Amino acid sequence: MSSITKPATAVSVLGVGAIGSAIAQALLAAGITVTVWNRSPGRVDELTARGAEPATSSAEAASASPLVIVCLTDYTAVDGILDDVSDAIAGRTIVTLSTGSPRDARHAAQKAESAGAAYLDGGVQTEPAAVGTAAAVFLYSGSPAVFEEHRTTLETLGTATYLGADPAAAAVQDLALFGLWYDAQVGYLRALEAIRSVGIDVEAFAAAAATQLGHVVHATADTAREVTTSSFPRGPADLTEHAHVLEQLTELRHDQRLGDGGLDDIHGLVQQRIALGHGPEGLNSIVE
Repeated sequence: MSSITKPATAVSVLGVGAIGSAIAQALLAAGITVTVWNRSPGRVDELTARGAEPATSSAEAASASPLVIVCLTDYTAVDGILDDVSDAIAGRTIVTLSTGSPRDARHAAQKAESAGAAYLDGGVQTEPAAVGTAAAVFLYSGSPAVFEEHRTTLETLGTATYLGADPAAAAVQDLALFGLWYDAQVGYLRALEAIRSVGIDVEAFAAAAATQLGHVVHATADTAREVTTSSFPRGPADLTEHAHVLEQLTELRHDQRLGDGGLDDIHGLVQQRIALGHGPEGLNSIVE
């Protein structure tokens, strides 16, 4: 894509919670005229003091700028806002930054486009303090031409990662990344639960846990390559060996407060692969 784009001269931000407020401040710092609206009006006072223009309604805010960023917690709120501004967004670009399902994202895109607006869906992978720096990662999907048109403006907020034309792509990657954290963190808690149950010092266990989790981190590129190529070398163990360990782990976790983490299902997939003659393959083959 071409790198020759210019930042917008005016942007409206609808929803100025912690992330929305940080976004508005980053835009103001870039010299962009910013119109702000929030359902709780008092939230805009600090931004107004910094130079933002307050709007009395979401429709007024949306009509004030060619680029409208909707930064809300969930798509139920997004859906309501899109209804409220439907008569004010023709010819504008709506960028939604929220957390929701692929279905939510596609529905929001359809609603915005039916009102005559261009649409980008987005996900936020950062804390408020990092917004405005390269450390802040924002995920976007939707029309590549629309992303390119506004790329420079979006880059004032942080690293702008474009994921493709399907408006659901950003929502999927956003949730997938959150899911990795939950899987790893809860998996670690399950291990601590088991360790504590037999009197082992959980703090002393931490170093061994870090080493084990590090094996997954260090293998991320190789794992992605295997999934892409559908080639699954044995690795540290083949499926027949994994099947035995998974069986024992499932039994260990049977009565744990945090459950077995779906290992029983994984054990079933491994057994299916073995029955199909894939026993010599590595664990990653269960993705097939």
